[in-house]
Amino acid sequence: MGKPTGFLDYERVNAKAEAPKSRIKHFNEFHEYLPEEKQRLQGARCMECGVPFCQAGAMLMGMASGCPLHNLVPEWNDLVYNGNWEQAYKRLKKTNNFPEFTSRVCPALCENACTCGLYDEPVASKANEHAIIEHAYANGYAVAKPPKVRTGKKIAVIGSGPSGLACADQLNKRGHSVTVYERNDRIGGLLMYGIPNMKLEKHIIDRKINIMKEEGIEFVTNANIGQEIKASKILAQYDKVVLCCGASNPRDINVPGRDAKGIYFAVDFLTRNTKSLLDSDFKDKKYIDTKDKNVIIIGGGDTGNDCVGTSIRHGAKSVTQIEMMPKAPDCRAENNPWPEWPKICKTDYGQEEAIAVYGHDPRIYETTVKEFIKDKNGNLKAVKLVKLQFVKDEATGRNKMVEVEGSETVMDADIVLIAAGFLGSQKYLTDAFKVEVNERTNIKTEPGKYQTSVPNVFAAGDVHRGQSLVVWAIREGREAAKAVDESLMGYSNLNVQ
Repeated sequence: MGKPTGFLDYERVNAKAEAPKSRIKHFNEFHEYLPEEKQRLQGARCMECGVPFCQAGAMLMGMASGCPLHNLVPEWNDLVYNGNWEQAYKRLKKTNNFPEFTSRVCPALCENACTCGLYDEPVASKANEHAIIEHAYANGYAVAKPPKVRTGKKIAVIGSGPSGLACADQLNKRGHSVTVYERNDRIGGLLMYGIPNMKLEKHIIDRKINIMKEEGIEFVTNANIGQEIKASKILAQYDKVVLCCGASNPRDINVPGRDAKGIYFAVDFLTRNTKSLLDSDFKDKKYIDTKDKNVIIIGGGDTGNDCVGTSIRHGAKSVTQIEMMPKAPDCRAENNPWPEWPKICKTDYGQEEAIAVYGHDPRIYETTVKEFIKDKNGNLKAVKLVKLQFVKDEATGRNKMVEVEGSETVMDADIVLIAAGFLGSQKYLTDAFKVEVNERTNIKTEPGKYQTSVPNVFAAGDVHRGQSLVVWAIREGREAAKAVDESLMGYSNLNVQ
């Protein structure tokens, strides 16, 4: 364990964030992390509990409590405290292929299940993870380690998001020859184009991809399997194929006026923004510009928040975020006890910036869009909103949301961004590989398995489980890799926990 009295001696100290009005002037990461000695004291707060919920990844009331990767959190917290950074890196990498990503974008399920958090502040495990991986890069631990023996087996991984990269990394470690296909022009999938640069700078992805290339993984970009490249060609070239294509179908808002000019899916907005930033520092003007525009974002969650922060950075006149659900409580409710995931109101970086710039929280709860209003040229000019409320359905006994009569209001809008989640796989891909899908259009497998209905074709990540977190995608990629390895070799020594 860390220091026996560490949780009493030291308070939690977070990485200092740049002030909102300063950070909105750029698209770079904006946290200043602690120096090494002070970070070690954060490791001292970990008590290596007898039952470490932080690494359990158990499902409680339909939500994960602790890390789905089963990261050995108490072990590397103790190693951080003792200054044994190389061993901490080895223990971290045992369960997590990409701590350089998760230490930036994960919502820290480990911390929300931390025993210290029951009555005090949880251990700063996410910041400790960041310190470990960055220390490893700085001191030469995170170097390429190509496999010494190759098996002669060839595997294609379709999609280079976190599940595809994790699957490829594991299979390559086993000695298989892996080729990753990505339909976009850069490797990373969701990590590259779905997450803004201020949350995850893209050179961090490139740094890891270059190491994976040194280790023998081949990457092919601008390769849209199922369209430009036939699935039959891939199946003929490789022993196994793993579909890690993400949940790529955005949920739409089909109300009158949907054809108005100025309505975009959030994923397209974020993708075009990051691509323009990387290609030309916005000089090509190929992004969706929100400068001096009234922006309305439909949907909460991380994607909606990312749209808020991105719109503000481009100089939006106003930003409003519409959420159907009621505002969550500020503290845990009695029916949501620790160590369950806390269903509380979270004010993220984008909302913080909106409060600083516009003087109020951008979120409007229990509200939805009833109509998009166009001008005579077909351009969006306003939205009609309506309030919602829960009522009990007498037939089923369940609560349902209905409109509040007479609650319609009209709000000016030049741009609407739809951040209402995703519906599953894209049909052209599943049709190309002839794999079965379930009622949610996710690729169907037996529960807990990754083999699809088609021989030699596996699936992992959001295309398999539906829209989820990066840590879940990594876990699925690791487990799918083990399933592929077993099908090829008859056994597997790949670690998934």
